[in-house]
Amino acid sequence: MSGYEVEHNIPTKQDKPEHPPRRPDLSTFFSTLELVDTSDPQAHHNVHAVPQPENITAAFRLLANAFEMMRGRASDEQGNAQGGGDDLLASMIEVLRQNADDPPTELKGCPDSFLDELERVPKKSLKPTDTCPICVNPFLEDEYPLVVRLPCHKDHRFDLDCIRPWLKLNSTCPLDRKELLKKKQPPAPADEDEEEYDDMYA
Repeated sequence: MSGYEVEHNIPTKQDKPEHPPRRPDLSTFFSTLELVDTSDPQAHHNVHAVPQPENITAAFRLLANAFEMMRGRASDEQGNAQGGGDDLLASMIEVLRQNADDPPTELKGCPDSFLDELERVPKKSLKPTDTCPICVNPFLEDEYPLVVRLPCHKDHRFDLDCIRPWLKLNSTCPLDRKELLKKKQPPAPADEDEEEYDDMYA
């Protein structure tokens, strides 16, 4: 430790308690996702681009491996007495591995616009016992929690960092498997009484 830190009473890395990261590094997953996510037309110049199956497989495998690491950490921290979170993560990992083994031709995930519009849960409405169903960490353990509520149920709240990668690959809620993206309704048929508009008429 140099004299400068001592003289100015600046805590060093040795003085600060080490907190393990809340979730694994997903940078490789998100860089792979860029290769296969064609939902954003601004990111892809060719609107007819079809993602390569090996890249889709890699995206599903990378997320399954990250969730497997989260599951292992949660089990270690809670002495294998985790309950619901472990079952949820196990089922999510199973879905991801199935998709990796038999990749879809295109991702059926949610676009960023959907994620940006998810309802944010204010910190003051969170209780100390409220946990993320995926990482099973208490929301308030994070100094600046970013918790979102899915539209399928008022109690389906997740850390955005946990649910975002899942929703980029799947458009269903991991808890109840409800489809989150509304299907576009076909336009209602025009009334037969109305005269048809003739665009050739001048």
